[in-house]
Amino acid sequence: MHPTDTFRNDDRELHEAVMAAYPFALVFAPTPHGPRVAHTPVLSTGDGALQFHLARINALTEHIEGQTVLVTFNGPHGYVSPRWYDGGDKVPTWNYIALECEGRVRRMHEEGLVAFLEELGRREEARIAHGTPWNMTEIADRTWASLLPGIVGFELEIADRRETFKLSQNKPADDRAHVAAGLRAEGNRALADWIIPE
Repeated sequence: MHPTDTFRNDDRELHEAVMAAYPFALVFAPTPHGPRVAHTPVLSTGDGALQFHLARINALTEHIEGQTVLVTFNGPHGYVSPRWYDGGDKVPTWNYIALECEGRVRRMHEEGLVAFLEELGRREEARIAHGTPWNMTEIADRTWASLLPGIVGFELEIADRRETFKLSQNKPADDRAHVAAGLRAEGNRALADWIIPE
């Protein structure tokens, strides 16, 4: 994580908001074949644990049970041009939001995996603006029986969190306003709204 304390924010509610808004996370772990990463949707249980699933054939699946694993959530990010600051002699930078969660992993029983999948579907379907939300009851039993054995569910108990909210806090208010305006002009409204809400 970024070493500057200015970019820290230990507000747990804010962390939960980032995890909910950007659930497609990176799961890192060592394996006998070297470090590996999996890209997967991750849900916070709200009580200090994260749940996710991996394909049974994923390079991490057979190695992470009982191991300490790192999960990284990446929020909005973007290039910041020196032209957006007042005055000259400035350099470019990158603003971003990142949250790391570290902890030991356990394999979930099938009931837990199914509950996780139901909750994941419910949350993501709620983001879709048009149409009737899909739900798992629409899957035929034979289809479900053929797919479920191909995935494994995991739960990570969060032991440590590390966050970076690098949003030009080290710049004067006018420069922050210019950065937000520049990002909006480039179509990066998500990051701009974290800097200065509109």
